Parts: sequence; structure tokens; C-alpha cells
Amino acid sequence: MGLVSSNKVETNKYELIVTIDADAFEAAVEKAYRKSVKKISVPGFRPGKAPRKMIEKLYGEGVFFEDAVNDLYPSALASAVEEAKLELVDRPEVEITKIEKADGVEFKATCIVKPEVEVSDYKGIKAEKTVKTVTDEDLNGELNKMADRNARVVSVEDRAAENGDITVIDFEGFVDGKAFDGGKAEGYVLKLGSGSFIPGFEEQIVGKNIGDEFDVNVTFPEEYTDELKGKAAVFKIKLHEIKVEELPVLDDDFAKDVSEFDTLAEFTEDIKNKIAKRKEEMAEADLDAQISDKLAELVEGEIPECMYESEIDYQMQSFDQRLRSQGLNLDTYAKYMNSTTTQMRDMFRDGAVRDVNDRLALEKIAAEEKVIVEEADINEEYDKLAKAYGAEVDKIKSDYLTDSITKDLVVRKAFEAVKNAAEITEEKAEKKTAKKPAAKKTTAKKADGETAEKKPAAKKTTAKKADGETAEKKPAAKKTATKKTTKKSDEE
Repeated sequence: MGLVSSNKVETNKYELIVTIDADAFEAAVEKAYRKSVKKISVPGFRPGKAPRKMIEKLYGEGVFFEDAVNDLYPSALASAVEEAKLELVDRPEVEITKIEKADGVEFKATCIVKPEVEVSDYKGIKAEKTVKTVTDEDLNGELNKMADRNARVVSVEDRAAENGDITVIDFEGFVDGKAFDGGKAEGYVLKLGSGSFIPGFEEQIVGKNIGDEFDVNVTFPEEYTDELKGKAAVFKIKLHEIKVEELPVLDDDFAKDVSEFDTLAEFTEDIKNKIAKRKEEMAEADLDAQISDKLAELVEGEIPECMYESEIDYQMQSFDQRLRSQGLNLDTYAKYMNSTTTQMRDMFRDGAVRDVNDRLALEKIAAEEKVIVEEADINEEYDKLAKAYGAEVDKIKSDYLTDSITKDLVVRKAFEAVKNAAEITEEKAEKKTAKKPAAKKTTAKKADGETAEKKPAAKKTTAKKADGETAEKKPAAKKTATKKTTKKSDEE
């Protein structure tokens, strides 16, 4: 087996002629025969006992050729690619050009290789780092969220249901006098004002008392299922319970209950520091994303389309995995968004182009700057991965190739070099600073029909941190072998 020739036929495209000698081919044919003989029926022979020559006479000399070639060509191709010193970015197209017992096999492989690119003016990239200060709204929002998580639910028996109450109801829905599938439940817990039911449903429970039985008249939205959309419906309701969430008082006792601090002032200061740290991290991540965007724009060269398509595939697969963890999938999500997977590919394209170009730019810069990764750097990365996944270092080393880790570290170091050479302007986004709440300040009780301090609606992000802060995505240029990330487009 060996490489016969390697010819560049187009930009980023090579044709390799590779041969497999007759002896290797004969061994592979014999292997294919032994693997398949039990499945082949030959008159006069028990299953698995028919001689190879008899099978070849009956079904043709080449009956085992395809299996033999499929067994041989991957390793032959890999050796040829290595000998030709090519770095492939897509699966090669293989065409068998000759196959004979006496001479062996010859095939042609059309290979798309990593492009040669140029990156100019990457030193002194201009970028802006904007750090948002911690505001009263930020701090009070965090405190209110903690109060919400520690609220207790109490029953109310002396009044009618109000917006914001938690109710327990039985219901059964009818369209044209007939019950429909999915329209019945008993002991259902519904928070009034949540908007979880059909428009107009929850509003008609407001004002009703425990034990009341009544009708709720609604019309299904046009966006509903085909069977029910736009149809008028009547729901028979029985109200069993009315409950409210009673929020705790924000004082020193509250701080002791939910934290390791003895006073509300100490607890508040800790929250403030954590928010400030998150905002700093988000500002740094946004700065990195700006630099990555500009690097991607500086790339010059003819980049194979397959690299972009592969990145789109990866990002869509990653998105699908996140959806599945939430009980959805890509197809279902596309339907919810009145879209298709093809249209979603278009949505992912800009990010994929940026990520590919960014990576190519950094690999070129790493070569020009002669970036070196030491063994200590690799070991440190393995330690980080082991800690992140709660696994032994040896297990991580068996799962992740050192070569892949090394390439990612080279790219990361190249990015840091570009960042260190960048012209960065820093500024603060807000003038207002957070004030500490009074020790005995209380949040409004939801039982009285009021809501706790109103929090701004959170913008949708790809990932969320535990306490509700959005997690800024790191630029793709800095991705590791285990996790690929994308730029976050929205601010906090």
C-alpha cells in the first residue's frame, strides 16, 4: 500500500492516487469471505461450509471485493494523507479506479485541505471594555429573588381569589358541548396572572370563592392546535383552595437563615461583590468577543465552504442537545418558532463563519508569533478538565487527545497575545451605585395582592448561571477540546 501521487488541482483541493498491493487485497478478500460465508446459501453445502471458489463461481469473482476494499481503504488513505503532509477539513471523496486480483487496488481520493490565510494588522486592535456598576435595581433584584425562593405558602379562606394567588381547581373543557382530549384535570395548581392558561381563563377565576362552581368562557387562539384553534370553549370549574406566597422580612434573621452571615448588611455586601464580579466577567467576555469579531474580519484567503457547513452542523447539534435536556428537540423547537431546520441553519451561519475565520486567524498568528505550549500547560489543562468533570486525570487523558488539547492551548495563547497588544478603552456604564437596604425593610406581601419589587424582564440567553444572572459566552477562539462557545449578542 502506498501513495503514488499527490496533485493540487484547485485552491485547497488535492487529488491523491493510492494503491493497495495484491497480497494485502487477497488477505482482505479472504477476511471478507470468512465473515460472510455463514450468510451465503450454496446448494449442496451446509451453511458456513461452502468453499470460497464455489461462492465466487456462483456469484461472481468480485462478490467479496466491495467488503475487502471498504476494510482496506481507510488505513491506506490515512497513510497517504500523512505521507502527502495534508491537513484535511472534510471527508475525502474516494473513487476506485482499478481493482484486480493480480494487481490489487488503485483509488483516487479528492481531498479538501485547510486553507492558507493571511492576517494583517492584528496588533493594536481597538476595542472597548464597558463595566456596569452595581445598581440598586441589581441588588434589590437579587434580594427579592432570594426572598421569593424562601417564601412560605399559606392558605386563605376569608376572601375571594385575587390576581397573584395560587389556586387549586378542578376543570373540564367542552367545545360544542363535547369534552375534548386534554381538557380535564383535578386538583390542578394554577397561579392567577401567570399567563399559563388560555387568554381570559385565569381572569375569570378572580373574584370567586372557595367552593364556588362556575363556567369560564374562552376562545382558543389561532396559534393553538389544529383541532381547537379559534374555537369557543366552556370550562366547568370548581375552586377548592386559595393560597398566597408570604415573603420573609429582609432583616438579620433572614440573612442568618439563607447565608453564612450574621447581619443583613454583611449579606448584602457579599451579594454586591458577587454581582460586581459577574459584571466584570461579562465585560471581559464582551471585550474578548469584540476582539474575536475583528480578528475574523482580518482573515484573507479562500476558505472552503465545507468548513462553515461543518461548524453549522456542530452548533446545531450542540443546540439540539441543550434542547433535549429541556425535553425538546430541534424539530419541535423549529415548529414552535414557525421555522424549519433549513431556516435555522441560516440563522447559525453568521456565527459559524465568525468562529471558523477567528480560529484560522489565531492559528496563523500563533505560527507567526512562534507560540509554544509547554508540557506544564498541558498538564494544567488536564487538571482543569478533571476538576470540571469530577474525574481522575488519567481518565481525562484517555478521553482527550493531547494533540487536540495542545492545538487549543496554542490558539488560546495566540488570542492572549492579540488581546495584550490591543488598544482597549475602559469606561463605567452607570453612575448610580447600590445602596444597602434598611435592616428592618420588608418586601410587600403577595397575600395583600401586591407584588414584590418589580424586576426587569430577563433577556433570553444561551446559558444561565445558578442565581439567575446570565452567563456571557466566551469567544470561539478560546474554546477548548471539551466545550465550544459562541458570542453572546445581548447585554445583561
